[in-house]
Amino acid sequence: MTSSDYLKDIKEIKNLMNKSSRFISLSGLSGIMAGIYALIGAWFARQELIAVYDKNAYHYTNSITMKLLLIAAVVLFLAVVTGIILTQRKARKNGEKMFDKAALKLLINFLIPLATGGIFTLILIQKGIIGLVAPTTLIFYGLACVNASKYTFGHVKFLGYANIILGLISTQYVGYGLYFWAIGFGIFHIIYGGLMYILLERTAK
Repeated sequence: MTSSDYLKDIKEIKNLMNKSSRFISLSGLSGIMAGIYALIGAWFARQELIAVYDKNAYHYTNSITMKLLLIAAVVLFLAVVTGIILTQRKARKNGEKMFDKAALKLLINFLIPLATGGIFTLILIQKGIIGLVAPTTLIFYGLACVNASKYTFGHVKFLGYANIILGLISTQYVGYGLYFWAIGFGIFHIIYGGLMYILLERTAK
């Protein structure tokens, strides 16, 4: 065997190890769509806040809080459903299983910080500390991405770092949380998903 054959074998072994330990069927298009949903949701949320402001009663009531939570829930639902559909399509195309040990590890490591952040966010809302909701969701989502990056594409952690930094910055601009939320969950997702699709999926076709 020549040295090139050895290198080829090593590369194939490395690819097999990555496939067995990492979930690599994530779709870049799902990131783009999640970002679009987030921007649309942010627009609807802003309309609700403007309506309250126009009534000279710019304060958070139970009614406006429930509307904002409903918008966030719809955005999350659409993003998750779209992500599952597109990821399943990519996995089928690549001849891979969508649910395996790597996918389970990815899901667990992603959900632990995310669920913790979700519960903490609800506590903030319960206590009336609305100004820290956007920073908290950005920070914990970023931590979830960093934690899950060990079981999928490693560069997912950069999306996590960006959201963590953005969340920390937004703590200094309470009252503008919706804009930071739109940047983190909207624009960052579109940019990351677009780069992922162009560099990893489109070139692989």
